[in-house]
Amino acid sequence: MSTLPLTGLRVLDMTTSYAGPTASMYLADLGADVIKVERPGGDEARGWGPPFVSGASAWFASANRNKRSITLDLRKPTAAGALNKLIGAADVFMESFNPGKLASLGIAPDLLRSRHPRLIYCALSGFGLHGPDCERPGYDLAAQARSGLMSVTGAAGGRPQRVSTALSDIVTGMCAALAICAAAVRQRETGEGDLIDVSLLDSDLALMAPRIAAFMADRVEPAPSGGTDSVLAVYQTFAARDRDIVIAIGNDDMWARFCVAIELPALAADHRLADNAGRRAHRPEILAAIAAQLQKRNARDWQRILADAGVPTSLVQSLSEVVKDPQVVARECLTPLSGAAAGVIGVRSPFRLASMMGVVKGHVPGPGADTAAVLAEVGFSSTEIAELIGYPDQQAESDREW
Repeated sequence: MSTLPLTGLRVLDMTTSYAGPTASMYLADLGADVIKVERPGGDEARGWGPPFVSGASAWFASANRNKRSITLDLRKPTAAGALNKLIGAADVFMESFNPGKLASLGIAPDLLRSRHPRLIYCALSGFGLHGPDCERPGYDLAAQARSGLMSVTGAAGGRPQRVSTALSDIVTGMCAALAICAAAVRQRETGEGDLIDVSLLDSDLALMAPRIAAFMADRVEPAPSGGTDSVLAVYQTFAARDRDIVIAIGNDDMWARFCVAIELPALAADHRLADNAGRRAHRPEILAAIAAQLQKRNARDWQRILADAGVPTSLVQSLSEVVKDPQVVARECLTPLSGAAAGVIGVRSPFRLASMMGVVKGHVPGPGADTAAVLAEVGFSSTEIAELIGYPDQQAESDREW
């Protein structure tokens, strides 16, 4: 375990929902000691479901492996002091509160960074730490809508659609983890901390970078089109005889091979279609010809034929197919989780390091499972620990602001 690249980095994570936990999970997978700070009763995401597996939320488990959990009742003055002591012992502090509440909670960036100059402070929010809407609550759906991502997603002629996964949260988590890793390198070299400001909106704008650049260049407003308005032609879904298949033509040579493979050599010979600009200009014509030809065979037949021709293609798979996909299985992309999420199957981090080969962990802690141990590590006595963790089991909803 000492070979993991982030071994020795201590992260105090007060984030909830999905973006922050995703970021800290990736840090934990890389060897960081992530301490998840939860309120009494646990993070509200532990109740996200169904589905539940043996009482554990599958959604929560999918972003909270390889961490330790402590619970603190911040209504107690002693808990606020304990939190500050934990922050002082950490290399990284992460939070996902509404920026307008940070000062009242005593964890505003300026305050903590003045107290702890070497601290890396990572703030995750819907719209960032400044700007006219910085205090608005933000969720994945709102970020997808506001960034323009939904405006280009969906069937041709249909209404805008959300990408049906926690896209904004996951990408924001990846961006936060990347920034934290960069700041940690600087911290180890100089002893200086940093302030990282990551938002759902900014992350979705990054996803939209090519579409925004194209719009700024030609001022043509795109609309949902089922993928048929890509800068590349052909780059979309088609219906084969039995099911859908996607085909991605990335260059002119690939176009020629594709036309031969699907037995439409006349298209390859047509000088009007020799480059992508020409194919875009005649897109309706060539799409009609391709669609008619692909209806003549089953999708798996076309997949084999096009693979042999070196043309990128894939079946549009259901999740029941994805989890049994030979490449997914060979890469061991799915892994069973343990601890409070025993029985849940998670997805491994989307990176492979030679130094981490064979290292697969998936322990999900129960709420507050490590409170006593973590507090003892930063110098609290057994009496102090007993006082801190002796909060009531129930609390009013109005007290659950964090």
